[in-house]
Amino acid sequence: MSGLKAKQNTLKKIREALSHSVPLPFPQSEGGQSPFEGIIDDEDISFAKQFSVLGGKFAFCSNIIELKAELVKLFTTRNWKNVFFETPGMNHTIPTDYHHYEDLASCEAAVTSCECLVARTGSMVLSSLNGGRAASAYCPVHICIAFSNQVMPDIKDAFSYLKSKYPSGLPSFITFASGPSRTADIEKTLVTGVHGPKEVFCFLVDTDQ
Repeated sequence: MSGLKAKQNTLKKIREALSHSVPLPFPQSEGGQSPFEGIIDDEDISFAKQFSVLGGKFAFCSNIIELKAELVKLFTTRNWKNVFFETPGMNHTIPTDYHHYEDLASCEAAVTSCECLVARTGSMVLSSLNGGRAASAYCPVHICIAFSNQVMPDIKDAFSYLKSKYPSGLPSFITFASGPSRTADIEKTLVTGVHGPKEVFCFLVDTDQ
């Protein structure tokens, strides 16, 4: 009986405590405010910094003409012949000397669009509509083409953007890619390209011109 009485006394104390509201010691932690400081730089610059820190290679292009020239320069330097291009949405960005290769296994690089970019984390938001699930992960090199009006400040802004873009339902696959794929730090060794691209490029095209 002593054990039952002790249990009843404990439950009574809990009920009494719950009946009296206690002020939160840290009221700011319970609100909808972000725990992060605001982004100081422009969103484009913030994304470029974070993306580069994560091992990505960033380039800013003032227009489509400059983008095509930069792509040709990259393909020529690397001597790439077979390049996968997401189509048809990217036809206007494809250099005339290159065309779409459907066999990903034989391609040196894959070029895709993205849903948006996240400035705070340096992430590319990709979906099943951006070249499918394999295009951004199967080739050894992934090249993402984005526009400055696609840069979102934070992850929550990216989700809001996606919901407004697809009001009838989100794509079946959405992923956040931040630089080349890499393993966990095992025995102080970091290995890239094990389960995805070894190199990731992002070409950001200015839409304010």
